[in-house]
Amino acid sequence: MGETAFRFEERIGLIAAIVLHVALVVVLAMQFALFPPKDITPDRMTVSLATEVSLEATAPEPVAESRAAIAPTLSEEPAPPEEPAQVEPVETAPRPAPVPQTRPAPTPQTRPQTRPTNTSPPRPRTRPDRPRETTPAPRNTGGSRIGDNFLGGSGNSTNTDETRPPAATFGRRERAALASAITRQLRPNWNPPTGVDADKLVSTVSWRLNQDGTLRGTPTCRTQNNSITASNRPQVGLHCERAIRAVRSAVPFNLPEQFYSRWDDLEWQFDIRL
Repeated sequence: MGETAFRFEERIGLIAAIVLHVALVVVLAMQFALFPPKDITPDRMTVSLATEVSLEATAPEPVAESRAAIAPTLSEEPAPPEEPAQVEPVETAPRPAPVPQTRPAPTPQTRPQTRPTNTSPPRPRTRPDRPRETTPAPRNTGGSRIGDNFLGGSGNSTNTDETRPPAATFGRRERAALASAITRQLRPNWNPPTGVDADKLVSTVSWRLNQDGTLRGTPTCRTQNNSITASNRPQVGLHCERAIRAVRSAVPFNLPEQFYSRWDDLEWQFDIRL
């Protein structure tokens, strides 16, 4: 059995297919070299919903302590019973006596004798006067009544006469407002370094503050390991240095004194999106 030879048309088609496949591979390789794939890692996004919250509005006119509500002490001895009011009997006028009615005398043809009539007035029917029914007044069972100042105070202190409510507690709204205030004072002084992957660096600065907003001690900085790459490693030291510089430039911080226990020791993250 002999070998089957390709015809001329089949050879042309096979050669054309091979040439087209080689050309397609070359085009794809050139496109990959000219246009490398972009990093599709999603960027982090920081959302702040309390940028313009006023710190002073969270606790208007706070006081250190407020007076407790005071009620008068009940008496141990019962109060004397009250005497019921005396009701005077109401005088009623007697009824007038009825007029006696007389019958006419019979005619002498039927009966010569006449029946004597009773001419005495009947006795008036009168009922004895009854006093009006009255409801007895309730008796005091003892003790004193609650005064008007039972709810006069709003706190639990017995050393002050101030009745205004004490300072508001530190909740989520106050925390968001304090964070926004600190960010607004740091942002104008923050100048992050530039370079390859420098925008991925995240450094955390820790510092302590006095009550007047000045620094207490020296700020410290550390960079998160998951934000360091081979390209931005030379920028790590500069990133921390500029973060500490931003903190020193923002001194003195203008923060509410009533929340000093919340911002005396701070720890803040510095990145490209501060």
